[in-house]
Amino acid sequence: MDYTSYKNIKYYKECSALVEGLGFKLVDLKIIPAKTITKITAMIASPDPDVSISVNDCAKVHRALLPRLEALLGTEETTMELTSPGIEHNIKNAAEFSVFIGRKVRVWDKTVNDWVGGKIKSADEKSVTLEKEEGESVTILFENIAKAKFIYSN
Repeated sequence: MDYTSYKNIKYYKECSALVEGLGFKLVDLKIIPAKTITKITAMIASPDPDVSISVNDCAKVHRALLPRLEALLGTEETTMELTSPGIEHNIKNAAEFSVFIGRKVRVWDKTVNDWVGGKIKSADEKSVTLEKEEGESVTILFENIAKAKFIYSN
């Protein structure tokens, strides 16, 4: 699994500060310029792993974030889709692990050819540490993760 630092995502820093000021975390930001319009996709999450994001939360962040991005981009010719991770979110960028500390995930560890599950305890640029249900911790290098997703539990 690749690690793309949030520092390398254009406008992430400016937008993240705004989103955090509203009480959420910015998980992903993509800006795709096209011929006539710039398409923006963003994903937000709650800082509390036990709290879900509502449609009203997305609308609140959308109303604040779109004008900020239009000012940064210097255009109003934009469309923006703002989402939450969802209950079975697939983690695509290893940097997301640090955003989701406290969440239950499962990762496909290529060194054991099996899923390894647990609560995200910590993450850095190279690895993630999961706390398993038995109480033991396991650290997995991102280069050994084929895929990762949330574990949904009621």
